[in-house]
Amino acid sequence: MSKNATMHDVAAEAGVSVMTVSRALRDFANVSDATKERVKEAAKKLNYRPDPQISGAMARMRSRKKQAIHSTIAVVREYDPNDSLHEADYRFVATEDIRKSAREFGYEVEEFYLGLNGLTPKRLKEVLVARGINGIIVSPQSAQLKCSEIDFSDLSSVTFGYALTDPGLHCAATNLNMGLLRSLKRLEARGYKRIGLAVTRWIDDRSQFGYSSALQRFQATQPLDQHVPTLLFEHDKLSRNFSAFAEWMNAYQPDVVISFPQVVPEWLSRIGLRCPEDVGFVVHDWADDCEEFAGLDHRRGDVASAAIDLLVSQMWKQEVGVPEARRQLLVPIRWVEGKSIKESSAP
Repeated sequence: MSKNATMHDVAAEAGVSVMTVSRALRDFANVSDATKERVKEAAKKLNYRPDPQISGAMARMRSRKKQAIHSTIAVVREYDPNDSLHEADYRFVATEDIRKSAREFGYEVEEFYLGLNGLTPKRLKEVLVARGINGIIVSPQSAQLKCSEIDFSDLSSVTFGYALTDPGLHCAATNLNMGLLRSLKRLEARGYKRIGLAVTRWIDDRSQFGYSSALQRFQATQPLDQHVPTLLFEHDKLSRNFSAFAEWMNAYQPDVVISFPQVVPEWLSRIGLRCPEDVGFVVHDWADDCEEFAGLDHRRGDVASAAIDLLVSQMWKQEVGVPEARRQLLVPIRWVEGKSIKESSAP
């Protein structure tokens, strides 16, 4: 291979961004071990060697940034105490994860809540202009999506996931479709035949139908008598969906359910099913407080890092406004073992 391979070449070979290559080669903690290994293998294959002059310049730049935070990135969320999406059943990218990644580039992070203390999209824009903030991360957290009313014309911006479809900003998200499909195959190998999925309609929409489409694709390889239709809860307030869940369980009798940890284990007990003896259970959006369950970890810390990569690259290149071509950075889901499903028989 050419001795003049660039970081862009390594990024293309490894299937990641240039910023991820830079972080992986420097063993940043927020880059997964698997990604680091893939990047380093690509660099070795291409005989990549860092340019010492560029490396030195970047090191001096990082040193100056660590000494003084020089700018602020706004994280825009939505405040509506009557919106069910603000309940603990729903998870969003934590500010601390965003702040950790932003500080690697010398930026501080400040949160703004649309709807709190009368903050409207118009007033928010005035505050951002007055404060000299031109980079924002939009984190949709309500069904009303007031964030869609922000004037993005002179802002560099990025959003999480696919809830915000108009305007179509660059986004960072988990690769839910592929991650869920692999998890379904894992459950099949574990001996489960009738796999049920129960999430709210809003969550399926927000994932760009990643849940329902992955299950449909998986079922295309299964016998028809093993198909369990996706249950899309109509109510965002989960406690209102028990009757629909009980009817679905009785009608289709799945032998494992992928759903919410806050309500479904208790619902299974209410209808007389033991977990994992009678039915397996997998958390659709796993977090550290779900350690007793198996689940799908959406790796929001890595999503936050991807969003910062997208945003900072725009800010440095002075790209503003709604993009013509929406760029997307997808983070793979991590499977988490747990006692809520059968143990693997594999050696």
